[in-house]
Amino acid sequence: MTADNGGPPAIQRDVPTAIHTQISEHIRLRIASGEWPAHYRLKSEPELADEFGVSRGTLRRALTTLIEEGLLRQVRGRGTFVTSTTIEPAIAQKLSTLSEDFASQGVVTTTSVRECSLIVPPQPVAALLDVTPGTRVLRLVRVRSTGEGPVALLFNFVRTDLAPGIEEVDFTTSSLFGVLEGTYGLKIATARRTFSAEAAPADVAEALVLSEGAPVQYLQQVTYLADDRPVEYSDVWIHSGRLRVTSLLLRR
Repeated sequence: MTADNGGPPAIQRDVPTAIHTQISEHIRLRIASGEWPAHYRLKSEPELADEFGVSRGTLRRALTTLIEEGLLRQVRGRGTFVTSTTIEPAIAQKLSTLSEDFASQGVVTTTSVRECSLIVPPQPVAALLDVTPGTRVLRLVRVRSTGEGPVALLFNFVRTDLAPGIEEVDFTTSSLFGVLEGTYGLKIATARRTFSAEAAPADVAEALVLSEGAPVQYLQQVTYLADDRPVEYSDVWIHSGRLRVTSLLLRR
């Protein structure tokens, strides 16, 4: 994502602190404050250099400092990202939704929609979606179930400037990606997906019919269009006893 919601930084040229050091500190503070959360994608180097009013060489020196500190990391062809505090080995996977995976395996599922409304998202979500503070997005909360019971609780946050009126869709029968691609003509291209093991908080436990604190798989995802704009952010909790996530891998 490429939003800069904090306004242009003030670079002081009449102080002894080097300009690249000032830029590094400015970015460091944004990361520390949570304004730029883990997985936040920075603007391109030319855009950042223009924003700071410096040369690309000065900007690159500031970024290099933060990369060496472990606060940023560069992904070839994708850009510069704020790092996570955990180790995240990259695994290439086909981008598909749970509903698509179930359908491909012939598994019958039902979907219960708990919420489908426009809300002002938390600041970290706004940053990941590249929307300015105060902008409303769709919050879609669903429970996906099979014959064995609930298997996943999904919270999706979707940019409504890219999909106006999406809050009127009946998502008990429609898939989110299907609507974005079929109804709105958006080309979903890539996503960044992170898994972790979590203890189910009370609302998750209730939705998945588990005991509070039971182990669940937790998935975070930011989905990007072909033009690199983020379109959707999701939090997904998976019932580990009813659903396993498998990756099919090829060694390069």
